[in-house]
Amino acid sequence: MPWLQLKAHVAPEQAEQLEELLLDEDATAIGLQDAEDDPVFEPERGTTPLWQDTVLTGLYDDLEGVEAMLERIHAAWAEQFPGEPCPEVEYELLADRDWEREWMDGFEPLQMGERLWIVPSWHEPPAPEAVNLILDPGLAFGTGTHPTTALCLAWLDALAVNGELADTTVLDVGCGSGILAIAALKLGASNAVGTDIDPQALQASRDNAERNAVAEADLALFYPEQLAARLPDQRYPVVTANILAGPLVELATTIAGHVAPGGRIALSGILANQANEVLDAYLACGLVMDEPEIREGWVRLTGMRPAA
Repeated sequence: MPWLQLKAHVAPEQAEQLEELLLDEDATAIGLQDAEDDPVFEPERGTTPLWQDTVLTGLYDDLEGVEAMLERIHAAWAEQFPGEPCPEVEYELLADRDWEREWMDGFEPLQMGERLWIVPSWHEPPAPEAVNLILDPGLAFGTGTHPTTALCLAWLDALAVNGELADTTVLDVGCGSGILAIAALKLGASNAVGTDIDPQALQASRDNAERNAVAEADLALFYPEQLAARLPDQRYPVVTANILAGPLVELATTIAGHVAPGGRIALSGILANQANEVLDAYLACGLVMDEPEIREGWVRLTGMRPAA
C-alpha cells in the first residue's frame, strides 16, 4: 500500500505549531530532520533544539482528499497565527516498502584499528575472535560512524595492541552513548568512569554497557558535578574527551588535571581550524602533545603527562 507524505521546511519556532496541525489530520507518523548540514552542538541539559532549516514530514495511510486536507491546515494556521504566513506544505506518494529492513541493510560492521569492530545488533560479528562492540546506529550520542568517534576508537585499539590499556582505569569526559568507555573495557581496561551533562546520555551508556555484558561495577557514570564532588583529585592512566573545541578549551585545566603522570589523553570533536587553540590550551596545562591526526576535516589530538 502506498503512503501519502506531507512535507514542509520550517523554522524551529514553527515546528511544534505545524506538527500539531498535521497530527490533527491523523498523521500516522511525524518526522523531523536537518534540511542542511547544520549540526546542533552542545544543547543545554533538558532541551531539544531544532535546526534552523528543519524538514517536517507527516505520513498518512489515507490517500483521499489531500487538497481538502491542505486547505484545512492553512485555514487552521491562519486562525491560530493571524498575520504569520503558513509554511508551504508539499505532498507526494511513497511506494510501499519495508523501511525498517532497508534501514538495517544500510549499516554494516565497522572495523576500528586492528582488533576492534562496531557491530549492529542484527549482524553476526564478522570476526568472532576480535573485540566486538555491539552498538546500533541511529543513537543520538555516538555510534562510531562519525570521524571523531572513529579516531578515538582507533587510538584506544592501538593502546590495547601495545599493552597500554591492560588493567587501567579510563575516564571518558562527555561519554554520550558510552562507546569509548565500553570499548576501552572490552579492550582490556579494568574499569572506566564516564561523565556527561545529559541524563539521556548516561542512560544510553548504561543500556549499551548491559548490551555488551559490561558489569555495572566496571563502569561508573556521573554528572560532572558529581564526579567533581566524589573524585575531585582522581587521576587516570587514560583520559578521553570527544566533545567540542569550545568546551575542551574551557575545561582544559579540569580535563588535563585528571591525567595521571605518565598517563595518556585523546581529545576530539575538533574542526581542523580549531586544533591550534585546543592544542595550546593543553600544552599550557603541562601535557606533551603529539601531531594532530585529521580525518574528513575533524581532528584528534593526543598526548601524555610526563612521568613524575
